[in-house]
Amino acid sequence: MSTPSVTDMHGTGRLGWRDAKTLLLSALGGALEFYDFVVFVFFAIPLGHLFFPPTTAPWLAQLQVFGIFAAGYLARPLGGIVMAHYGDTLGRKKMFLLSVFLMALPTLCIGLLPVYAQIGMLAPLLLLLLRVVQGIAVGGEVPGAWVFVAEHVPPQRIGFACASLTSGLTVGILIGSLVAAAINRGMSPAQVLDYGWRLPFLIGGVFGFCAVWLRRWLRETPVFEAMHARKELARGLPLREVFAHHLPSVLLSMLVTWMLTAAIVVVILMTPSLVQSVFHIAPARAFLGNNLASFALAVACLFYGWLADRLGYARTLLLGALGLILASYALYLDLQAGGAHFVALYGLAGFSVGVTGVVPALMVVAFPPAVRFSGLSFSYNVAYALFGGLTPPLIGLLVQRIGVLAPVHYVALTACVGIGVALSVMASQRRQLALNAA
Repeated sequence: MSTPSVTDMHGTGRLGWRDAKTLLLSALGGALEFYDFVVFVFFAIPLGHLFFPPTTAPWLAQLQVFGIFAAGYLARPLGGIVMAHYGDTLGRKKMFLLSVFLMALPTLCIGLLPVYAQIGMLAPLLLLLLRVVQGIAVGGEVPGAWVFVAEHVPPQRIGFACASLTSGLTVGILIGSLVAAAINRGMSPAQVLDYGWRLPFLIGGVFGFCAVWLRRWLRETPVFEAMHARKELARGLPLREVFAHHLPSVLLSMLVTWMLTAAIVVVILMTPSLVQSVFHIAPARAFLGNNLASFALAVACLFYGWLADRLGYARTLLLGALGLILASYALYLDLQAGGAHFVALYGLAGFSVGVTGVVPALMVVAFPPAVRFSGLSFSYNVAYALFGGLTPPLIGLLVQRIGVLAPVHYVALTACVGIGVALSVMASQRRQLALNAA
């Protein structure tokens, strides 16, 4: 685990114009790419109808689509480990460009896929294959983007820099939600099943290639250029160095990723489908609430990043995790009672998910620059593959067996893990300060 001195940074370093431009272009490109990755889940219901036999029970078809969605998470470690290796040895920017290209192509292809009625079981298999390619791409994209922006700004602004990138990624979720809302509002259910479901994937393919073009204007990180000039790049396999000397940082990163995964996947991505199938909320209202929640999340990421640079990462994580528990229970208890305040409480829950904006900064500073990409990417992607991959089908099963509050119980459990990490880091800081004073 990183020393407390790097886990809780303070300072007054300012962002220059070049830094601001890098953050803006990175966040915009990340938004376009993450839209490609998450729009799949917003159309889980029509995809379940179209890509599986018509005799399949609706709940089972949705569970199977969630399983294909989860396959993208299971593929993330492969892309993350390979791209991180070359990111630590050849440069951050090259992998930053490759990952977005690998996302755009399969997204476009999904929009062109034939359905079950046309090619039978080959349809879900092709959908699964393209989803795996998407997972490989995002496995390199997300950790690489955090490292990229963190190494472009003063150390005292790493929290805000990483949060701005995370905010950009959540804007991608918002774009997906807006597109889904527009399609559900402007088309009949029959039109959505006929051709409407294809539109968001075709749009996403174009978005992805726009992101490739945008990233051509970015430059390599000063940290990597300095390491290259001083011949301080990792020799051999950077991941071997991570395993040999940085396992506590790996554990810390995996635990906070679990909380991040639950908050994003359950509260933001799965809830629009859950409130329709479990709580019988109309699709238009479900996506209206999700639009507000996604917007609140994008704003909250910036707020929590700003706060983390002032209060410290651990303290901000502690406060934010407590807020996540309270807001999530408020949302689901209201839904259980009929959902009278659904839209407003979903917005509040979305804001509480903004605590995830603190997580990447905590992980970035946990690893030294020479193995930073590999350490962060392995920890984040393996944890996301495990927890993100299992969460959608697990939530589907838990709702059937435990009841409608199962999703919020799961989110609360992971938030408690985040609280435990924050308390552990704060205790480590106090011990380090005592040793320094002695």
